Amino acid sequence: MRWEEVFSKQKMWDADVLGGWNSVQPFEPFAILGLDPAASEAEIKKAYRRLSIQYHPDKNPDPEANKYFVEYISKAYQALTDPAARENFAKYGHPDGRQGLQMGIALPEFLLNVHGPSGGILLLGIVGVCILLPLMTAVIYLSRSSKYTGNHVMHQTLSSYYYFMKPSLAPSKVMDVFIKAAEYVDMPVRRSDDEPLQKLFMVVRSELNFDPKNLKQEQAKFWKKYPALVKTELLLLAQLTRESTAVPFGLQSDFRHVLQLAPRLLEELMKMAVVARNDQGHGWLRPALGVMELSQSIIQAVPLSARKVAERNANAGVLTEGIAPFLQLPHFSEAVVKKLGRKKVRTFQDLREMTPNDRMDLLIQSGFSDIEANDVETVLDMMPSITIAVTCETEGEEGIQEGDIVTLRAWISLKRGNGLTAALPHAPYFPFHKEENYWLLLADPVSNNVWVSQKVSFMDEATAVTAASKAIQESLEGSGASVKEINVAVKDAVEKVKSGSRLVMVKFQAPAESTYNLTAYCLSDTWIGCDKKVIVKLKVAKRSRAGTRAMIAEEGPVQEDGIEEEENEEDEGTYDDYESEYSDDEEGEPEEKSRTGKHANGKSHVGNRSSGTDSGSDTDEA
Repeated sequence: MRWEEVFSKQKMWDADVLGGWNSVQPFEPFAILGLDPAASEAEIKKAYRRLSIQYHPDKNPDPEANKYFVEYISKAYQALTDPAARENFAKYGHPDGRQGLQMGIALPEFLLNVHGPSGGILLLGIVGVCILLPLMTAVIYLSRSSKYTGNHVMHQTLSSYYYFMKPSLAPSKVMDVFIKAAEYVDMPVRRSDDEPLQKLFMVVRSELNFDPKNLKQEQAKFWKKYPALVKTELLLLAQLTRESTAVPFGLQSDFRHVLQLAPRLLEELMKMAVVARNDQGHGWLRPALGVMELSQSIIQAVPLSARKVAERNANAGVLTEGIAPFLQLPHFSEAVVKKLGRKKVRTFQDLREMTPNDRMDLLIQSGFSDIEANDVETVLDMMPSITIAVTCETEGEEGIQEGDIVTLRAWISLKRGNGLTAALPHAPYFPFHKEENYWLLLADPVSNNVWVSQKVSFMDEATAVTAASKAIQESLEGSGASVKEINVAVKDAVEKVKSGSRLVMVKFQAPAESTYNLTAYCLSDTWIGCDKKVIVKLKVAKRSRAGTRAMIAEEGPVQEDGIEEEENEEDEGTYDDYESEYSDDEEGEPEEKSRTGKHANGKSHVGNRSSGTDSGSDTDEA
C-alpha cells in the first residue's frame, strides 16, 4: 500500500463532515506503518525509520506531511513499542486511551455549502424551522390572545357594549346594541351578498318595526347602516322568525357563524348591563331584562314581537301576556293560542298548572292529535319550575344597620316533570349545543338598580356541592359556630344541592337607613316563561352605638301587576315589569321617584356590591 493512499484514507477518517453516524475511526498502527500484524519489533523500527525519512518535518516541509507524521506515524510506532501505549491500544483501540463519540446526521455536503449552488439550503431551513417559525407562531398567538377575554370575546366588543348600554334601554332596542359586537362588525360583506340580503329582507321586514307612515324613509335609513350590521341583523331576524330555510345558500355559513357566537356574546352583554355604574356599585335592571329576553328568543327562535301583550275582545278571551311562551312548544302557532284563549287559558302558567289529563283533553279539543299532544307533554316535562328562598342578614348581629356588610343567601331550587336537574333545553331551531344558565338579580325596580348579580348553573352537581359546602363552612366559622353545628349545616346544604338546589351567597354593604322594597329575579337564558321573582323587603336601621338593630329581610310572593298598581300608588309611572317591557321603546332617562324612607331614586344608597359565591358550575359575577 502506498503511504499516500494511507494518508488520504486517514484524512477522510479525520474530516469534520456533518453526516452519518460518525464515531472516532478505528486506529490501525500496523496499517499506518505498512506492516502485517505478525511483524517483529525490528521490522517495526525499520518501517518507522523509513517513514520518518519521508514525512519527518526536518525532511518534508509540507504541513500535511508534518501533521500525518505527528498524529499517525509517531502514535502508531508508540502504540507498538511503548508498553503503556500498547496497553491503551489493546484496551481502547488507541494509544491515547478512550476516545470521544461523535454523532451527526447524514446529509449531502452541498446542502451545507453556503458558497455552493444551493446557497446553504439546510442552514436557511434550520433557521426558519427552529427560530423564525416558533417566533412567528408566538407573535400571532400573543397578538390574537390579547384581543380576547377568557370567554373568547374580543375586548373591543366589551368596550362597544359598555359604551352603547343605556339605563333605559328598551328590550326592543337591545338588538341594536347586541349586533355591534366586533365579531359581527368584522364579518365580511361580499358583493355577491347584495341580492340574497335583499331577498331575506323581504321575508323578515315585518320584525323591523318600521313606521308604516314613513316606510320608504325607514327602509332607506336601514340600508344606510354599516353593511356588516345590516347583514347580522337580518340573519338574526331569520332565526327569530324561524325562516332559516329562507337564508340563501351563500349566507348559510355566515348564518351559522352568527348563531354560534350569540350565546357567549349575550353573556358578555348581560355582564355589561349589570356592571357597576354608580357610586353605590349598582348596575341597570331594565337592559338586563331585555338581554335575557333576547337570549331566550334567539335560542327558542321566537320573534320579539310575540312578547307584546295583545289586546283581545272580552268575548274572545283575554291574554294577559304575549304568546311567546306558547310558541316554544311543538305544534303551537298563534292560531292555537287564540283557541286556548277562548277556553280561558289566559297565561302560559295556566297551561302548565293544569293536570296532564285535563291538558291532554284541552289540546285534543284544540285540534291536536294524540301524538302531537304527547309531544307537548314531553316538552312541558322538560321545562324547569324555579323557586327562590332569599335571606339577608349581618352575620353575628341582630338586624341590619347602615354601613353593615350584609350577606345575601339565596337558595334556588329547580324541578322538572321528568325528574331531571341537569338537562339541555328543548331548542330544535338552534343548531348548536347550548346549556341552561340562570341569572340571579337582586334589584330595585323603582330606581332601576341591580344590587347583586350572579350567574347560576345546574349542570355540574359535584362543583355545586363543593362550592356550597365551602361557603356554608366559611360563613359559620366566621360567626363562631361549633364544629357540630358546622357539620350539620354542611350536610344539610349538600342534601339540598343533590335534590336540585343551588346556593348563592353574596356580600354587599348596607345602604342608608330606610326600608327597601327589592325584587329577587331568577332569569333563564334559554326558556321563555320560566323566570321567577319574589319580593324582598330590606329594612336598614340607623347606625347606633348601643347596637340596637331592626329586623330585616321579609320575603313574599309577587302579586299580579294590576293588583300592585292598585295597592301601591308609589309604583305608578315607574319601570314596568319585564314581561311587558318590549312594547316600550322610549330611551329617555327615568324620572326620579320618591321612595319609602329617606332615600330617593336609590341615590341615598351607600352600599357597594361585592363578590359572591355561586354553588353552580359557573361562578362568574358581573
